[in-house]
Amino acid sequence: MKLGVFLVLFGGRPFEEALDLVAAQGLKAVEIGTGAYPGNAHCNPDVLLENKAAREEFKKAVESRGLIISALSCHGNPLHPQKAIAKEFHDTYVKTVQLAELLDVPVVNTFSGCPGDHEDAKYPNWPVAPWPNDYQEILAWQWENKIIPYWTEWGKYAADRNVKIGLELHGGFSVHTPATLLRLREAAGEVIGANLDPSHMWWQGIDPVQSINILGRAGAIHHFHAKDTTIDPVNVNRYGITDMQPYTQMLDRAWQFRTVGYGHDMKTWADIISALRLHGYDYAVSIEHEDGLMSIEEGFTKAVRNLQQILFEDSAADMWWV
Repeated sequence: MKLGVFLVLFGGRPFEEALDLVAAQGLKAVEIGTGAYPGNAHCNPDVLLENKAAREEFKKAVESRGLIISALSCHGNPLHPQKAIAKEFHDTYVKTVQLAELLDVPVVNTFSGCPGDHEDAKYPNWPVAPWPNDYQEILAWQWENKIIPYWTEWGKYAADRNVKIGLELHGGFSVHTPATLLRLREAAGEVIGANLDPSHMWWQGIDPVQSINILGRAGAIHHFHAKDTTIDPVNVNRYGITDMQPYTQMLDRAWQFRTVGYGHDMKTWADIISALRLHGYDYAVSIEHEDGLMSIEEGFTKAVRNLQQILFEDSAADMWWV
């Protein structure tokens, strides 16, 4: 496995300075934002797609520091019901896939998107209850008319370019659980897999180890984010897991994101890493820091130190004792 980081964490620093910082911590991989929600501070597809020399310089900057690009990331909502918004996210996705092919990056990370509830809707609609039956009708319409057709076409677009799509299982989007990921994968093909982030499993009440078991048996884990979550035992009883308070309301929220090791202990994280190895995942473990109690530098550094204790770097040995 390769310990890495989602480089948007250092979007305020010049590209090579950010790479130096990452390499100095002993990391081996970077995941780089190309636009949409992550922004494109370090990687502008419009520039790199048109300029071979710029692409070569970009790639050399990474590789000369002993790093790989584990993924290009363009998290957005290409299914947004407002067509102008959807087009912007979609165009970024297409350019990101094209750039991934040219840079030999095997994975593009994004969200599945979430449509509205009819053709003339203005805002996304995320059904989370089976009754009243209106919600079931909305859900069926979304999957049959928007989600499956889009990803069948644009998943194939990526597959034709030897690029896999890592969908982050994130609340507010149509694919947010192992089951919804496998549903889309069955319809759109094996190009679709998870950019699995345990933090989003915990707050939905899903055991990350079991999510790895479910998706790992299907070969459906394309990338992995390392981020933690803590659930407040008092506030969750008041607000529930669908707490709509801003993330800044840390004293009152039911749950919040934390740096690795500050939501769950390292035995729990060791179980997660072991489950990944058990199912043959031997790729990037990409740190994502969204901890409101720590600075970027401190949260990143603590996550690195915690993960370095438990990450598998060597290949498994033959079972010499058998």
